[in-house]
Formats: sequence, C-alpha cells, structure tokens
Amino acid sequence: MKKLLAACAAVFALAGCTSTGATGIYDLPLPGGADLGDHPYHVTVEFADVLDLVPQAAVKVNDVVVGRVEEITLGGADRWTPQVVVAVNGDVRLPADATASLRQSSLLGEKFVELAAPTSGDKASRLEDGAVITADRTNRHTEVEEVFGALSLLLNGGGIGQLRTINQELTKTLSGNEPEIKAFLTNVNQLVTTLDDHRGDITDALDGLNQLSATLAGRNEQITGALTNLTPGLQALSDQRTALVTMLQSLDALSDVAVDTINKSRDDMVADLQALAPVLGRLADAGQYLPQALEILPTFPFTDEVLNARKGDYINIFLSVTPVANFPAPLPPLPIPEGN
Repeated sequence: MKKLLAACAAVFALAGCTSTGATGIYDLPLPGGADLGDHPYHVTVEFADVLDLVPQAAVKVNDVVVGRVEEITLGGADRWTPQVVVAVNGDVRLPADATASLRQSSLLGEKFVELAAPTSGDKASRLEDGAVITADRTNRHTEVEEVFGALSLLLNGGGIGQLRTINQELTKTLSGNEPEIKAFLTNVNQLVTTLDDHRGDITDALDGLNQLSATLAGRNEQITGALTNLTPGLQALSDQRTALVTMLQSLDALSDVAVDTINKSRDDMVADLQALAPVLGRLADAGQYLPQALEILPTFPFTDEVLNARKGDYINIFLSVTPVANFPAPLPPLPIPEGN
C-alpha cells in the first residue's frame, strides 16, 4: 500500500513539474501510442483554430496512426497563429505539399490531426523534417457543438417562425393568378429554349468580344494617343462654345423663318404646281419626239435630212418669205448665184 501511494505521489509530482522543456503530464508517453520508429521527423502545422486539440493526440494517414502531437504553441507572422508540432514515423512518406485537417474520431471522440497527399501537385518531393504546412493547406471539420448551436439558432428565433408567414404570402400571391403564372413559366421555358438553341451564336459573340478586347489591348498605345490628341480639339470646342451656341440659336431662328415662309407660300406653291401639271403632261405625251426635235433645232436649216437631199456639189434651197405687217424696213433681195 505504501509503495502504491509513493508511486501516485511521484506521478503527481511529475504532473506538476513546470521546469524548462517540460509540459507536465503531457510529456508522459501514453500506452498504445503511435510507433514513431527509430528516425521520426517533425512537421509544424499551422491551423486557424485548434479547438480542444491536446498534446499526445494522434496523427493519422488514411485512418492509420503514424505519429503524435508533441507541442501546441502560438507563432506565425502575427505571433497569434496556432502551430502544432507533430512527430511522424520516418517510414511514412508524404509529398512536400501535403495537407492537414483537424478531425474527430467519433461524434464525441477525441481530436486528431490527419495528414494527406493532395489530389494534384508535386509527388516527387518529400515532406522533410522541419517542414511547415501553412494555414492555406489546413482545415478543420465542423464541430457537433457548432451544428447544435446553428440548429438552436434556427429553432429559437430563427427562420422557422417565418415559414408560416412566407407560406401564407405565397398562397395569396398564387391564388387566382394561375394563368398568368403558367404563361410566365411558359415564356421562361421558351426563353431558355431559345438561348439553348443559340448557345453557339452566344459563344461566337463572346469569342468575338474576347478578340475585340485583345485587339484593343494590343492597340493600347494608339488609343491612348488618339485620346490624348483629342484633348486639343475638345478644348477648341470648349473655347468656341459661345459661338457654337449662337450659331445653333441662329439656325433655330432661320428654321422658324423658313417654316413660316413655307406655310405662307404653301397655297401659291400648290397652285403653281397644279398649273404646271398640264405642261408636264404635254411634255410627257411628247415622249420620244421631244429629244428628236431638240436634235434638229440647233442644226436648222441644215439638218441631217439636207445631206440626204444634196445633188452633186450644190444644195438647192427654196425659201418662201411672207412679209410681216408694220415691219420697219423691207428685206433686201436675195442674191441669185450665176448659173442657177
């Protein structure tokens, strides 16, 4: 009995020891713990939250215990990031970009660290002693307490109480509007069907827009130069704003005068056009004869027909002159060539 009490006292003394390099009872090896082998290596894992993870917790790979947690401290760049130092059996090979997650052995079981190889990455390099798995490659599973807390928030003052109100409002909205809702759903179906039928065109349009964007990006300097050179022109327009406004106002006044003039002369213009209609009608009736007459008029009296009537080297012309009353002077006699 005395030996048992002495052993218990020694255990409690070791548990209360806080000398440098010791963390109390957590330094004691647990029975049935992981076999680290002769050459274990140590890896530092950064977690956003370690929950209630404790030293001596298991480290697993594919649900097989391969190591244990040796130390939990704060570190990182901000000195507030939880860092878990784990010892892993030297025979366990993991890639350098391995991931770590904080899991629970059962619903109410202990926490442990699970190491795993990513689905893609560098498989050649190996996780070495002293490596660090950063926080972006770690995660933790949802706690049972968190699930119950969220469920409690939902049931007590959450959205359950509003489901009846939502159901009632939906019933009021849908009641009596079945044809409209059916037509709306039909239109939506047609729209989706049309978009699906033209998905090739939409893809081509997006590809064309991508090419246009690439072209504009390739001509960035030209566009910048054009916009830069446009500045003086805009400045000139700004300086001449008063003159431009005055010109537009004058054009507005001119348009008013023109409209008033057209309105006042509308009746006369219509009458002139109506009077011109018979003349145009006669010209239209002349048709093809008018161009022929215009061809002959400049060549009178020596028209093309005169050439057909020519005899030898002379042309016989017969003129009939009718005296006009009140003519100022008599016409002189025509000369008669000799031999005719």
